[in-house]
Amino acid sequence: MNLKTQASVTVNKIETSRINEVDFNNLSFGDEFTDYMFECDYRAGTWSNPTIKPFGPLSISPAAKVFHYGQAVFEGMKAYKDVDGKIWLFRPEDNFNRINHSSKRLAIPAFPKNFFFEGLETMLKLDSDWIKPGMGNSLYIRPFVIATQCGVSASPSDEYKFMILFSPAQAYYTGDVKVVIAEHFSRSADGGVGAAKAAGNYAAQFYPTNLAKEKGFHQVIWTDSNEHNYLEEAGTMNVFFRVNDTLLTAPISDRILDGITRRSVIALAKRDGIKVEERRVSISEITEASINGTLKEIFGTGTAAVISPVSDFSYKEQVYHLPKSTEGFATRFKKELTEIQYNQIEDTFGWRYLVE
Repeated sequence: MNLKTQASVTVNKIETSRINEVDFNNLSFGDEFTDYMFECDYRAGTWSNPTIKPFGPLSISPAAKVFHYGQAVFEGMKAYKDVDGKIWLFRPEDNFNRINHSSKRLAIPAFPKNFFFEGLETMLKLDSDWIKPGMGNSLYIRPFVIATQCGVSASPSDEYKFMILFSPAQAYYTGDVKVVIAEHFSRSADGGVGAAKAAGNYAAQFYPTNLAKEKGFHQVIWTDSNEHNYLEEAGTMNVFFRVNDTLLTAPISDRILDGITRRSVIALAKRDGIKVEERRVSISEITEASINGTLKEIFGTGTAAVISPVSDFSYKEQVYHLPKSTEGFATRFKKELTEIQYNQIEDTFGWRYLVE
């Protein structure tokens, strides 16, 4: 059955849902997908034919430029269901703006706002049963764009495909997170694509992260590419350091992703009168603070994990332990952010977005 929405998105309905095939009590992050996917193509200078269809494989040429020159960007979002069954998004316009910012950096044409929100909201209603209520349950949303023009000439594609996938999710990280400070590897460089959610950024992280895992660590805290003296991000997350009662984090630049959870944490901290310094943070500053006892917390922030406290970090083969606390900034901010996301408390910032 095909139908038109009130605006422009065509919906091709499924015959039978796959939801009963999924064990929602034992989800592995990003491995299961819902019944539908959104697809829209860019050809002849315009985005057209936005369609929601049953989730399934794509047919794409092996000469598509995404495979040869890496023109691919993505976003990470979540949908939440409250106790009344209402569906909520968290700062979705920021995600929309950021995927177009990333696209611009990789010479990909901007995606229309009306297609993005109509496609996203229509699909959320169709896949509503996949969004389970209860703290910790959510629906991970993955918008992405790939270059589809055939050809191996080193030039931007003339054709693209914009898609949205949904994946039911539970808590991303559990337990203590141990990190190692990078001495030789960097996530990004001045003038590069670090501020874009480009697929290649993440591919380049896998090898040094695997080296860290071989030594018993979960993630890497990346350092600057010039001197390897300054701390920038942790794994796929922005990172914060609490020294006494001041929060330190690297400033946004063309190397640092403008994280939406990062921005939210800074807003909560400033509202509560907590001093926040967005500046370069040196390795020596943090190791010395750990030794003299003024380093109280390190935590990463991002959509998938929300906030992940770090229990230990290593630099030059020396391991530094952080004090255990259930009342730190990480716990406090995560609690408030998730309560806003699940519509459990008042949202004084206007971050919550109702899907109607």
